[in-house]
Amino acid sequence: MENYFIIHGSFGNPYSNWFSWLHDFLESEGKAVYVPDFPIGTEYQNYENWSKLLKYYCELGLINENTTIIAHSIAPVFVSKFLVLNKIKVKKLIFVCGFNNYFGINDEYDTVNGSMYFEELQDVKIYANEIICFYSDNDPYVKYDAEKEFADRVATEKVFIPKAGHINKESGFDTFEDIVSYL
Repeated sequence: MENYFIIHGSFGNPYSNWFSWLHDFLESEGKAVYVPDFPIGTEYQNYENWSKLLKYYCELGLINENTTIIAHSIAPVFVSKFLVLNKIKVKKLIFVCGFNNYFGINDEYDTVNGSMYFEELQDVKIYANEIICFYSDNDPYVKYDAEKEFADRVATEKVFIPKAGHINKESGFDTFEDIVSYL
């Protein structure tokens, strides 16, 4: 059965930004939707802890070739690393403001993001039929070049949204209508 996962970013939660709106939209369309609550904070957010939670969903058989994963901020590189290292195929990946190997946001973000990065990023193309990357040119957290480089390395389709910030609530995205046509 087709299903969807929405994955939040660093210091985020399943109810922030446009995630609740997207969850409700997908459910109203009769879709199965999962929005895991990953551990956050400098002592808890790391690749190992986040992997444990996603492996749980895999063990339940919920992440498979019928799954679309929508991931925001640090979550795109986390999902990429997880799929590659665990050799798990999914139907589609939709990445919003993804980046890899980017430091300089601040010490806390650099600490929690560092374990998520990995060099074989482009290998994620083997594990998804489609990879759509949304990015912007005025993200206050991640430079345009880092987001564009991420999209250039993994995307089968790139969607540039000018002046959209980090495509989060802070940037005016309580809803995210542009994503609907890519679901």
